[in-house]
Amino acid sequence: MSGEEEENDAELKIGDEFLKAKCLMNCEVSLILEHKYEQLQQVSEDPMNQVSQVFEKSLQYVKRILSRHQLTEFELCVLGNLCPETAEEAVAMVPSLKTKGRAHSDEAIEKMLNDLSLVKRFE
Repeated sequence: MSGEEEENDAELKIGDEFLKAKCLMNCEVSLILEHKYEQLQQVSEDPMNQVSQVFEKSLQYVKRILSRHQLTEFELCVLGNLCPETAEEAVAMVPSLKTKGRAHSDEAIEKMLNDLSLVKRFE
């Protein structure tokens, strides 16, 4: 048996490639790609400028949610992409929400899901 740890999302053992990756919700990726496409169609002088602004605003918002709810990017993206409707569903999808030392109450998880649903309305 190798010395490598087995991946376990409940304990946030998700592999080096995911720990180092920047995660995006589907709605963010869509917004970025649509905006980039529009810019390429218009052939502006600085096509990366507006994409950077859109990305920066999305990143700032995501960071606010991450810090407010003490989520990792991985947890936020799983919840944002899968859209659980209840705290019970969220914990089933992301068991690390209830891990020792940072266990979120069901009320806090419901608030988090409500915040994420507000983001999804702008898709």
